[in-house]
Amino acid sequence: MLHRFVTFLTDFGLQDDFVGTCHGVIKRIAPDVQVLDITHGIPPHAVLQGALVLANTVPYMPVGVHLAVVDPGVGSSRRPLVLADGEGRLFVGPDNGLLLPAAERSGIVEARELANPDYALPTVSRTFHGRDLFAPAAAHLALGVPVAEIGPPVAVDALVRLDLPEPRVAPGRVDATVLYVDRFGNIQLNLTRDDLERVAILPGRRVELVLGPERYYAVAARTFADARPGDIILYEDSYRNVAIAINGGNAATMFGVAAGEHVRIHPDPA
Repeated sequence: MLHRFVTFLTDFGLQDDFVGTCHGVIKRIAPDVQVLDITHGIPPHAVLQGALVLANTVPYMPVGVHLAVVDPGVGSSRRPLVLADGEGRLFVGPDNGLLLPAAERSGIVEARELANPDYALPTVSRTFHGRDLFAPAAAHLALGVPVAEIGPPVAVDALVRLDLPEPRVAPGRVDATVLYVDRFGNIQLNLTRDDLERVAILPGRRVELVLGPERYYAVAARTFADARPGDIILYEDSYRNVAIAINGGNAATMFGVAAGEHVRIHPDPA
């Protein structure tokens, strides 16, 4: 099956040549394929954050080959993978959990280890599999190379999975984990609106946020327009995760929090 698009997500950043070099590798093999950059701003080695961004954004992308490289284990024994899902999408990247949340949305129908040297560059470095292994494989797959030619099958239950944090909801409180901080400083939590409603936190309700030793008051809001400039709000973001923000400010900087830290939320009894 031919694919017109390769999407591309990494933690490479844009200061170095890594992203451009991978684009060049893809275009030399498949010059008519369009490469769509999802982001290259995933924090270095942040596999969980990369997996969540990939899972959130792939439904908005055209069906194609989805190349993702956040790979702190490059050069180790971790497997390079190609996954096929039930919608005809193909996912290329390391077997470290990065691909699974996105690929499992429509069910994984085939998993293969990327092992056929015909679909890699002639020399594969120990430290840049994005260029030498993953990018050429993505390009060949976009040209219609069957997944079965990529390498031997891998049992889906043998794939590496991420430990996705679960919220804890108890009477009068919700314990959440910071999943991601965007460039505006908005803090995405592992919560949904349903989790908040279980403790009667509805739009307009005042809440107390406990971050480490500090406590702050915020208001549950539908949009930024519901709050005054400088107000702390708890809202449902565009991917239906609950997030903390400051209207017109940077919540992550103010609170000094990063991905993986914990937040406790109490509805204000007043």
